[in-house]
Amino acid sequence: MEYNNHLGIDLHIHSTASDGSLTPAAILESALKLNLAAIAITDHDSIDGSKEALRTGIPPSLEFLSGVEISAAYPPFFPGSGSFHILGYGIRLDDPVLNQTLKKLQEVRKNRNPKIIRRLNELGFPISLEDVQQIGGDGQIGRPHIALTLVKKGYVASIGEAFRKLLGAQKPAYVEKERLECEQTIEMIRGAGGVATLAHPGLLEIADESQLETLIQNLVNIGMGAIEVYYPQHTAEQTEQFERLAKQNDLLLTGGTDFHGALTPEIQMGSGNGNLFVSHHIYEALMAAIS
Repeated sequence: MEYNNHLGIDLHIHSTASDGSLTPAAILESALKLNLAAIAITDHDSIDGSKEALRTGIPPSLEFLSGVEISAAYPPFFPGSGSFHILGYGIRLDDPVLNQTLKKLQEVRKNRNPKIIRRLNELGFPISLEDVQQIGGDGQIGRPHIALTLVKKGYVASIGEAFRKLLGAQKPAYVEKERLECEQTIEMIRGAGGVATLAHPGLLEIADESQLETLIQNLVNIGMGAIEVYYPQHTAEQTEQFERLAKQNDLLLTGGTDFHGALTPEIQMGSGNGNLFVSHHIYEALMAAIS
């Protein structure tokens, strides 16, 4: 199958298997309509979206890469609060360690939701788990669904406001959860045959380029293989910086929109907020490393 690099790809897409609003089948259909050359479904702590896409059947004109986005603990050499996101590409979906570990992480997410809702109730926001499940449907329920519930009930104006005021790390309704260690996460992805990737580094709170360089060098030392360089919220300057650091550290480059469907309507598959383009040669380089 031959592609020219004028065709875009999207290697960061969420489905109803985590906190996206489109089913894997609908994602495949949308990718075809958008004339994308290749996609990856990278659900949070879940590979069910990738599995379902393969069961549905990948259209002949579309290339597909298995994926996952794992919410790990911050590495000890870069302390922070909340989750440190690591993408895994080209993973074997039948890997037993991967499947068993993700099942445990999904259970942690499930048990966290009632605690968040209880805190919101105590803060004067009377929502229920049933309210949230109506929005989440049969998929994995998480904070974005809780945020959307708050929006629909008129307590906040947007999902972003819900996170900034209530649900984000260190906010009043935030509940910590058990996470895998960063190094363990990378080892698991590599053990399943995949490439471990630092997700959206531009969203990390980094003081200066020196701190970023140290972070990436330490991640390389524990097995990180790629950086998500192309991302809707990265500035042109950040993108150039990440490209340079990837090349300096012999890392692969990846990119995607972090598409969630209706939960982030301003982000469109393949183009982000309208000006993102990830070339097919990014996919080719990843596949060459995985093969």
